[in-house]
Amino acid sequence: MRDVLSQREIDMLMSSLARGELQVEEDQDSSAGYQKYDFRRQTKFSKEQIRTLQIIHENYSRIMGNFLSAYFRVPVKMSLVSVSQVTYEEFLLSLPIPTLMTIYKMAPDMGPAMFETSPYLALVLIDLIFGGEGEVPKKSRELTEIELTVMREVNTRFLENLRYVWKGVAPLEPSIESLDTNPQFNQVISSSETVALVTLSATIGDTEGLINLCYPYLSLEKAIPNLTAQFWFNNAMQTVEQKSILDLSLHNVEVELSVRLGSTTLNLEELLQFQVGGLLILERREKEELDIFVEDQLLFKGQPGKEGTRLAALLKGLIDEEKGEGENE
Repeated sequence: MRDVLSQREIDMLMSSLARGELQVEEDQDSSAGYQKYDFRRQTKFSKEQIRTLQIIHENYSRIMGNFLSAYFRVPVKMSLVSVSQVTYEEFLLSLPIPTLMTIYKMAPDMGPAMFETSPYLALVLIDLIFGGEGEVPKKSRELTEIELTVMREVNTRFLENLRYVWKGVAPLEPSIESLDTNPQFNQVISSSETVALVTLSATIGDTEGLINLCYPYLSLEKAIPNLTAQFWFNNAMQTVEQKSILDLSLHNVEVELSVRLGSTTLNLEELLQFQVGGLLILERREKEELDIFVEDQLLFKGQPGKEGTRLAALLKGLIDEEKGEGENE
C-alpha cells in the first residue's frame, strides 16, 4: 500500500471533514500521553533534598521559638509551613510591599540568600524592643532608618541560629549585606533562577506573621551533595556527642549566685538628704520570698534565714518565666 496520497484524494478527505462526514479518531493509548515542560521553571531540587530542608527548618523553627520567647520575654510559637521550589521572580511577586527583606551572604565561598519578615511581625518586634507590649499596628508601613538598624541586629540573631541548624550540612557564616523594604528592586540574582522557598509561621502574642527564607540553587550548589537526610542525621549525631562533651566540661565552671533582699525608689531630694543612720523602707514585705539570681538572671525564690553564724536562703521554688511567679517544689 502506498503511503503518499494524490491531490484528488486529499481534496476529497478535506471536503468530507468539512461536511462532518468524517470523524477524527482520538488516540486511545494513554501511555502515549505527555506532560508540558516549563523551561522557565526548572526542577533542580530533588524530593530528598526538599525533605532534608524540611528537617533542617523544623529544627530551626523550634530553636527560634525558644530563642524569641527568652529574648523578648513573651510567648512565641514558630512552625514550619512549607518548603517548595519556585523561580526567584515568583518569590518576589508573592511578597507584600512594603516588607523587610534581608540579603545576606551565606558564607565566603557561597552566594547570597534572602530572609524576608512580615512587616506586621517586624513592627511588633520593634515595639517589644522599645519597651512596648507588642501592639499590632493598624496598617503596614515602611520602617524608619532607626527601626531598620534595630531589625538588622534582630536579624543577625536570626541568622546566628540558622548557622547552628545548617552545621550538619554546610558550615555557614552568614553576614548581612543589606536590608530592603521594596522587594521589587531586589535583583541580586536572575529572576528565572530556581530557589528553595522555606515559609515559617510565627505567633507572638496575638500577632501572627510569616517569615520566608529564600535559598537560590546556585548559592547552595556547594552544599547540594550533602543535602540528604542520611548525611544530616549522621552529622547531627556527632553534634550530640560533642554537646555531651561540652556539658561535662561546663560542670566545673563557676557562676555567681546572689540573693536580693529588696529595693526601693528615692527621688533626688530624698537621696541628697540621706545620711548615715537613715532608714530605707524596702518594697518587700517581711514574710515575702526573696529573689535569687544566677549571673543577674532571676531564677529562684527563697526564704531568708540563718545557718550557724551565717545568713542563708532556703530555696522555695523556680521562676515560671511565662507567669513571672515561683513554682514551689
